[in-house]
Amino acid sequence: MMGDRSFQNIIQSAMSSIGKELEIEIDPKDIQTIHLQEVTQCLRRSYYDRIEPNEIERRGFNELLSGLLRKLEYGSEPKEFAIDDIELKGQVDMLVDDSILLFRSATGELENPQANDILYLNACMWIYDKVDGVIVYITGDRKETTFTLTRNKKMFEEVIRRVRVLHDLLKEQKTPILEPSSDCSSCQYYERCFMKKKNTKQVSLLGILGQ
Repeated sequence: MMGDRSFQNIIQSAMSSIGKELEIEIDPKDIQTIHLQEVTQCLRRSYYDRIEPNEIERRGFNELLSGLLRKLEYGSEPKEFAIDDIELKGQVDMLVDDSILLFRSATGELENPQANDILYLNACMWIYDKVDGVIVYITGDRKETTFTLTRNKKMFEEVIRRVRVLHDLLKEQKTPILEPSSDCSSCQYYERCFMKKKNTKQVSLLGILGQ
């Protein structure tokens, strides 16, 4: 303990402060500007982030990797892509020669890249007019897994469709449909979509039988 505060509380506060500094700035009232991050994740989550946000709990500095890299020399400037009267705004972690690089944290080595990361990288290749992209996953023990991607038009058209959907729902103040995924369990809006989380106490079956 350090005074009345534990080291864990100090670390959590530090991660929260750094995270806020590195977050992509989104004006919740500007629905004519949609950020790429918003449409490559769950649309309901993006909607709540704008309408009634809950602060996200950060569990480690590895989660801040992408934001930190955007602040370095190789970090790119945000770029916009016009979709009718809507601006789709994206930003990559690194832009080296004609290649786009994204860096993501991972709990272990992956056999395949995450679907939302593929959508994000592919869209960036169209926004920045590049044909080659790389996703690098880095674990807490510094193991790397790399995937390369060549841009795909149909995949970008799906992102454009999601941009229009989110824009219309924000305009009409309508909550997007559920998009269940493995990310739901760690989402700060889990209880709004499903049920209240319960803290369950583990009970030993052998202990019960021995009573």
